[in-house]
Amino acid sequence: MHSYPTPALIQVKELTAQAAENPARAVAFQGAPGCNSHRAALEYAPSCAPLPCFSFEDALDAVKEGRADRAIIPIENSQHGRVADIHFLLPESGLSIVGEHFLGIEHALMALPGATGPFAAAYSHPQALGQSRHYLRARGIVPMAYADTAGAAAFVKEQGDPAAAAIAPALAASLYGLDIVEHNVEDAADNTTRFVVLARAPLDPATIEGTAMTTMIFEVRNVSAALYKALGGFATNGVNMTKLESYQKGASFSATMFFVDIVGKPGEEPVDRALEEVAFHCKDLRLLGSYAQSRPRG
Repeated sequence: MHSYPTPALIQVKELTAQAAENPARAVAFQGAPGCNSHRAALEYAPSCAPLPCFSFEDALDAVKEGRADRAIIPIENSQHGRVADIHFLLPESGLSIVGEHFLGIEHALMALPGATGPFAAAYSHPQALGQSRHYLRARGIVPMAYADTAGAAAFVKEQGDPAAAAIAPALAASLYGLDIVEHNVEDAADNTTRFVVLARAPLDPATIEGTAMTTMIFEVRNVSAALYKALGGFATNGVNMTKLESYQKGASFSATMFFVDIVGKPGEEPVDRALEEVAFHCKDLRLLGSYAQSRPRG
């Protein structure tokens, strides 16, 4: 908790106390109050008690330890790609994916009250800096990485430097007493982040109404064409695969894991047949959860 700037620490203590009063309503997120994950928690569950955590591991631990009912974690952004480390953290957490949420990202440039620039530097999370890189370069503002967007806003407030700015959601400016210099500094108007919601117990696929999604990881056998044959299980059974990403397992760089999303759920005949075929060609296959499909706001 003490790794936050002082202005954020005050907010963290208040929200943590509120979540402790009713852990069943608590939704853990990574970052300082006012960050995009905070916004996502409130959009996904408006009546929740948001629980700020300094790291992704802290947010997952809050659920495992019963201090929060769920955690909401970003896994990919439409402009900047995969959120670092999340493919390792999700399987290791032992938690299950029970939902997804798409959040439209709107970054604001904010600074101390009365400061209008020019600004020497802008602090923010590397993802937000990457999503605003054209804006910053055009104005000669140096991007400075910080642990999260709202924490960067609190840092600018704490430092008191009128030449420093932050890129963060507008909510952070209101929480930390900063002025918004310019709204919508993101480079793409359709900038969207996908979040997954994690809980201690998986959903029963039979209870999921409407279109379902299923997320899994697998490692294929070390034989020729194993990946091709494994993926053929989805194709021959008419199962739509919406995501396929690879990442290395261990330091040998000889074992590759695959992170996959499909449309459907166990209990549906095409999915059951596909999973059976995939498992035949794999050394390891783990379902991370089935959940109702969400959609980005158009």
